[in-house]
Amino acid sequence: MASATVSVADICTAAKRASRALAMCDTAVKDAALHAIARELRAGVQEILEANEQDMRAGSEAGLQDALLDRLRLDESRVQAIAEGVEKVASLPDPVGEVLDGGRLANGLDLRRVRVPLGVVAVVYEARPNVTIDAAALCLKSGNAIVLRGSSTAAHSNAVLAGIASAAAVGGGLPEGCVGILAGGGREELAELSTQRDSVDLVIPRGGEGLKEALQAVATVPVIYAASGNCHVYVDESADLDDALAILMNAKTQRPGVCNAAETLLIHARTAPRFLSLALQALGAAGVLVRADERTLALAAPGAQAAGVQIEPAGEEDFAREFLAPIIAVGIVDSVQDAIDHVNRHGSGHSEAIITRDTASARAFQLGVDAACVYVNASTRFTDGGEFGMGAEIGNSTQKLHARGPIGLRELCTFKYLVEGDGHVRA
Repeated sequence: MASATVSVADICTAAKRASRALAMCDTAVKDAALHAIARELRAGVQEILEANEQDMRAGSEAGLQDALLDRLRLDESRVQAIAEGVEKVASLPDPVGEVLDGGRLANGLDLRRVRVPLGVVAVVYEARPNVTIDAAALCLKSGNAIVLRGSSTAAHSNAVLAGIASAAAVGGGLPEGCVGILAGGGREELAELSTQRDSVDLVIPRGGEGLKEALQAVATVPVIYAASGNCHVYVDESADLDDALAILMNAKTQRPGVCNAAETLLIHARTAPRFLSLALQALGAAGVLVRADERTLALAAPGAQAAGVQIEPAGEEDFAREFLAPIIAVGIVDSVQDAIDHVNRHGSGHSEAIITRDTASARAFQLGVDAACVYVNASTRFTDGGEFGMGAEIGNSTQKLHARGPIGLRELCTFKYLVEGDGHVRA
């Protein structure tokens, strides 16, 4: 593991050296190193949990919200799941060297376009120690060296996890420096990391809008933003209300502090008289605060108060917020097109869902909504590299270039053209 006394530039330079060797590593070597990481995670579970307990105590004393503490918390089952995720990544096809297309050109040259690693990927993340291992596994399998920069909130957990990953990877045959970790210092460290143009090929921040804005102000290295998730569930006129309620509650309450949790409920005006009371009762029973637009308040307020539901007027800003908490904005719309317009105006491009039995409405929502993941009759909580068969993810990109949605193995590659001739010269 990199020492805190080593400079950012030195860690990045070591990662660059390692990346050149990693790009030529056989799949078998990379997979063996990943299996070694998984074994050492299981063997080191007690050390990991002791470090995590230090972070949890500090987080509680600092007044972190319950949802954030849930993201920070590790236990034996979560460490086991992290190790299983590494093994899943090892079992996936190696993207490096995959031929994307090619053939013999009219001039007789043989051309292939093949996947190759990006080089050095720096991952900046907040209060989620599992990202330390998920990101390392994905980068190593795709032939990239990684520089990790977690938050001070998870400093003890990240240090132990990165140390295990680094030692096991090098012991398994990968080059020294392939996994580096920064100390989680202040904005100066972040600025220095994001300007290492000679050694870092990509920065992926996984955090809130504050982190995104901080990087946008200083980064000279290319960035893929795995940023906020202001996700919507829209209940259409023809929705099955039992399905709608189950999907809403899963999307909002299973883990409110994650980026694929629903933050806004939209209801078709003709469905609202039947569905709104069901939704409010369920949300209220789950302890969710409802911030409602005027139409929702007019329809629901008397019954909601009688049922003890926490409901208050919503401001326009509430429909653009990622709450990451048991709070949801609720609005009523007159058509699927109104729902699409609302999502495109307020959404963050992450994950959006429509509940409907009407094919035309479903198709209109799929085509009209501008987001990385669009669901029909399914929860937004499925936006996840593991759920998508990627083994794990570094984050969910809300951009359109170079990657969109879960960032997995293929998204951590670029490509090059390999051209072979037989004494060819251009006329």
